Amino acid sequence: MKNFIDEARIFVRSGKGGDGAIAFLREKYRPMGGPAGGDGGKGGDVIFEVDEGLSTLRDFKYRPRLVARNGEPGRGKEQYGRAAEALTVKVPPGTVVIDEAGGDLLADLVLPGQRAVIAQGGAGGRGNMHFASSTRQAPRIATPGGPAQERWVRLELRLVAEVGLVGMPNAGKSTLLSALSAARPKIAPYPFTTLTPNLGRVILSDLESFTVADIPGLIEGAHQGHGLGIRFLRHVSRTRILVFVLDLTSDIEHDFATVRREIAAFDPELAKRRALIALNKTDLVSSDHAAAGARTMRRTAGWDVFCISAQERSGLEPLIEALAAGLRELP
Repeated sequence: MKNFIDEARIFVRSGKGGDGAIAFLREKYRPMGGPAGGDGGKGGDVIFEVDEGLSTLRDFKYRPRLVARNGEPGRGKEQYGRAAEALTVKVPPGTVVIDEAGGDLLADLVLPGQRAVIAQGGAGGRGNMHFASSTRQAPRIATPGGPAQERWVRLELRLVAEVGLVGMPNAGKSTLLSALSAARPKIAPYPFTTLTPNLGRVILSDLESFTVADIPGLIEGAHQGHGLGIRFLRHVSRTRILVFVLDLTSDIEHDFATVRREIAAFDPELAKRRALIALNKTDLVSSDHAAAGARTMRRTAGWDVFCISAQERSGLEPLIEALAAGLRELP
């Protein structure tokens, strides 16, 4: 999907607080009215809020600057300036907000409706009505509004899915996703057919389901940006279970070692995550070849191994049951 964008760099600035006013009350029947300068209004915050209906950061390509309004200054007759409304910006679930200058994580927005203040609006200044005292009855003092907060931030989208399908290009991950769920990713018979991550939902019952992410194929050096590289490796970071999809018509031991090495190089903790193996394309090899491959991978990885054909949709039930059971056990 050419409209899928999972990175963005934007400038955000909150609103400046309104200045406090210096004013004196002069009314016909209140000759000793005294100081009456009101406070300034608070500047608007810049707030990011999760919207379940979004799945890409594409909108930020056309909106690289987010600037909130300033608060109004105070007025005479003890009238306060109006506070500016917050600028609320919708983002897809899984958006990570990073301060570009310091590299600090500002927000990790996952849950529907979750909100985070990315730039805090300045406080309103105090008017001179606050500075009157017995010894200073006509103060000409007011404080300015608080400054706006501005920064460049980097947005990264990390898909929210319980299960991640990983493997070499053309291992059949997209076909498996479409077989497991209602997702219909675009599939073609050549490497890197999947250029964007795809999500699908596996419905077990009215009360139980889980989301599966098809991560574009990994190759040697992916953690250094080779092939589709780091850009898509990060989409694996939120998954709770990894499924290594291996092509039985290829060298499964070599492919498994390559993919696992790249994941470990990207994030050592990710390599320790719960995982299982799906040996795909049993429709293209003999049953003896598939059984031998399963024995080899059980011995190599020590994980559960399932022989499947995503194309023929065979052998999927045991795989789905194992994933559901694993998710139930995990916190």
